[in-house]
Amino acid sequence: MTNVELETGGSVWKVLTKVGDKVAAGDVLFILEVMKMEVPYEAPVAGEIMAVHIAEGEVVEEEQVAMEISG
Repeated sequence: MTNVELETGGSVWKVLTKVGDKVAAGDVLFILEVMKMEVPYEAPVAGEIMAVHIAEGEVVEEEQVAMEISG
């Protein structure tokens, strides 16, 4: 299991994946808005989305686990 942790705090602008989706390494999982900039987060590994811990519009913090990927 691989956790996708946030590198910075911000607001979740768009969640592009859901539980059960298959992703390849490098696929964009979600986009944060940080200081008026869009910051895409990519899958670090290929696998299946096992859990999503964020929602669009939510304010998130650095080091928070956003998603879990099997693989």
